[in-house]
Amino acid sequence: MTFSWTPHRFSGGALALDVANSVVLRADPARRIDRFADPAAMDTFPAGANRHGTERALFGAVEPVAADAREGLVELREAIDRHFRAEVQGAGTPALLADLLDAIAAVLRRSGARPQALDTATARSALSLLARPEPERLKICPNCGWLFLDRSRNRSRAWCDMAVCGNRAKARRHYRRNQEEARP
Repeated sequence: MTFSWTPHRFSGGALALDVANSVVLRADPARRIDRFADPAAMDTFPAGANRHGTERALFGAVEPVAADAREGLVELREAIDRHFRAEVQGAGTPALLADLLDAIAAVLRRSGARPQALDTATARSALSLLARPEPERLKICPNCGWLFLDRSRNRSRAWCDMAVCGNRAKARRHYRRNQEEARP
């Protein structure tokens, strides 16, 4: 089965969150899908980020990560997810922050002459998320569990992507309502 990086895959609002969201159904071990487990998908992610990502203006065109840096990118991805997910849930700890900063530092030390590589741009994006002035804008989608930035004026965005997760949630509610009405 072929996979493509569609606009929905970049609904996190920051490159670091889009990279963290490359694991689908993270909380369900039986159905969990790691899109970066396939090196070809990891190699095509930067093209999708360049086309659909929201931080293109900040970081310029993102390039594929070097083969010897793939493991570091995955470690950074997991540290990003652990830290920011805990922050949203009110369970952030200094240890999680230290782990994230260690992962960022490791990537930046390795980056060398590749400042536009996916791992380096992701580390820079994570640093900008840490410095954001409104941490309450970071949320978790109740449908898919992805992390996203709520950039709505009144901070009322509920889903990572209204066209996908919002519609699914509304369809479930409609189905349940119809089932309840059909019962005698």
